[in-house]
This record gives sequence, C-alpha cells and structure tokens, in this order.
Amino acid sequence: MSTHVKRAFKYRFYPTDAQAAELSRTFGCVRKVYNLALAARTQAWARQERVNYHQTSAMLTAWKKTEELAYLNEVSSVPLQQALRHLQTAFTHFFGKRARYPRFKSRKKSRRSAEYTSSAFRFRDGKLTLAKMTEPLDIVWSRPLPEGMAPSTVTVSQDSAGRWFVSLLCDDPGVKPLPATGQAVGVDVGLDHLLTLSTGEKIANPRHERRDRTRLAKAQRNLARRARGDGANRRKARLKVAKIHARIADRRRDTLHKLTTRLVRENQTIVIEDLTVRNMVKNHRLARAISDAAWSEFRSMLEYKAQWYGREVIAVDRWFPSSKLCSACNTLRDTMPLNVRTWTCDCGVTHDRDVNAANNLLAAGLAVTVCGAGVRPQRSTPDGQSATKQKPSRREP
Repeated sequence: MSTHVKRAFKYRFYPTDAQAAELSRTFGCVRKVYNLALAARTQAWARQERVNYHQTSAMLTAWKKTEELAYLNEVSSVPLQQALRHLQTAFTHFFGKRARYPRFKSRKKSRRSAEYTSSAFRFRDGKLTLAKMTEPLDIVWSRPLPEGMAPSTVTVSQDSAGRWFVSLLCDDPGVKPLPATGQAVGVDVGLDHLLTLSTGEKIANPRHERRDRTRLAKAQRNLARRARGDGANRRKARLKVAKIHARIADRRRDTLHKLTTRLVRENQTIVIEDLTVRNMVKNHRLARAISDAAWSEFRSMLEYKAQWYGREVIAVDRWFPSSKLCSACNTLRDTMPLNVRTWTCDCGVTHDRDVNAANNLLAAGLAVTVCGAGVRPQRSTPDGQSATKQKPSRREP
C-alpha cells in the first residue's frame, strides 16, 4: 500500500543576470525581515511579553510604509511572510525545549535562501517561473518529479561556492513500504572503518576531507594572505575554499546515501548506537575525523528512509559497553583501550573489537523490541556499578 510522503527534489539551476540580481535582493530582504522580527520579539521577551506570527506580520506591513524600509516592496511579499513563519517555528521549538534561542542571520555566514508558496510561482509544462520574474528558471532536471504532482512550495538557495539550487516540495505517492525481510543488523560506527556490521562486514572510511586536505590547506593559506575586507582578490580566494568544501560535502553525502539506502533495503531492523556527536567533537584530536565521518548525518538519513519504507531503527543507549562486553558469554571487561583491536575473553572466544560491538548492539536492540519501546539497555559491572563507555583518547588515524 503506497503512502503520500512530502519529499523535496533538489536541482541545480543557472539564473540569468537579472534573475540572480532579483534573488540576491530577495535573500537580503528575507534576512532583514527575519532579524527585525527577531529583535522585536526579543525586546518583547525582555518586557515579559509574547509576540506571535500575526503581530510580526502586522509589523512587516508597517515597516514597508516607512521610508527607510520601502525597498521591501520591491521583492515578492511571500518569501518575507515565510521568513516570519520560520521564525515562529524556531520559537515554538525553543519554548518546547527542542532547540536553542533563535539567532540573528549574518550577511556573510547565514544560508542564502528564500521560500515561495504556490501563490508566488507558476509551474507549467515542466517550467518554473517565480514571482517578479518574466522568464522561467534554467533548471537541470537530473531526475523527474512524481508524475502528475505539482510542487506545493519552492525554495531557492545559493551555497557558499556560488552554486544555485531550487528545491521543490511535492507529495510523492511512489514511496511505499518494502517487502519484509526478517533480517536484523547491528551497526557500529568508527574511524578506522566507517561502519562495521554484525554480519562481520566492514565498510572502509573514505576519508573525503583527507583526500583534499592538501589542496584545502593551500587555498586557506592563500585566503589568509589576502587583505581583510570585500576586495575582489579576497572574494576569489574565499570562493575557491568554498568550492573545495562543497566538493568534499557532495562526495560525503553521496556515500552516505548509498550506504543508508542499502541498509534499509536489506534489513527489517537496524540497530545503531545513540552517540552524542556534539560532545565527542570537543576532543580536538579527533574532531576533524569525527566530523568527516558524519555520524549524525548517517543516522538522520537512516531514520527518515526507514520511516518511508516501513523499516525500524533502534538506538541503543550511548553508555552501553558494547566494546567491553563479550558477545558469547556476556562477561564484561574492566578496561578496553582503543589501541586493542582484537581480544580474547576468558571463555576462549577471540573477538574483533568492532564486530563484537556490532553483535552486542544487535542483541541489545532486539531486547528493546521484546521489552517494549523506550527501554534503554544497560549493563552492570561485576561490582554492581553502572558501566560507562570509554571516551576516545587517541589521535586521529
């Protein structure tokens, strides 16, 4: 049985000079409106008052009538209203204790984007025309949209490397649960190997950042030598650094998509470890390697694909001692230094450290399905104390 899933289809496009100028103006106005509304809500919060979306929308109308902000009338009003809705969502997450307090958007560092709803664009015969534009965007249709489906919202963005993208949000009726496989797998993430499966398979870590590290360092040194400011030479040097970063990120994302799609297709249940990557990257000796492995992005992809295709992802408690526990007899070792890659238990079984951890994660995850949702498997040491996971202490491999 198929189910309608909201799915974003992202494409590269090449704007004309007039379209690029219009979109750049729109990006600037979106950022300005967002910051003005955030400042107004912050001041009201200091006075112990609440300001909601409807009040900021009324403020926007008043701002457009002032001489100082009259330029807001030159762009489509829809992306400006969407910016206020995004701010409302950010405050909703903040009050729900799911996110930090919203931050102001920086001209140089924040993402350049604008969102258009159906009233601000026209999509006909495979051509997309935005409000305030007379010509359709020159989009590279690298894959087709769902047949007969029109986008409900369109988001236009420009990355730090200067590339233009358009993301079309559609209902995709083609997403349907995959046939049940009955297979379950434990997945242990690492640095020497990106993934180790409970089947014994090890997937090499591509180390995308390391492959371009020399070229990136050279470009960064060139940027550091340029005079501060908005000079042309500094902009060119900054763009070169951004292009190298974009190349690394593209390769990393492609690898993760292929791995997660394969795992979801082959397995009914996937057990992973609930790692706190934000805390782990505080170890400066491993931060670069951990960031390059992109464990958080891997988990995010795995979870939404599992939801689409009727699979189950189980996250085992991060303090579960998967590496120190013998998967054969459940004996828990006191210590397990990171340089120990194979070890022999007192029961006589010799373990590969990562495969053993993946097997323990699988067993703990399957126990969750038996015990009920929300159970976080824990193991106790022989003296009754709670076992804790060892923190990384070695240098980047």
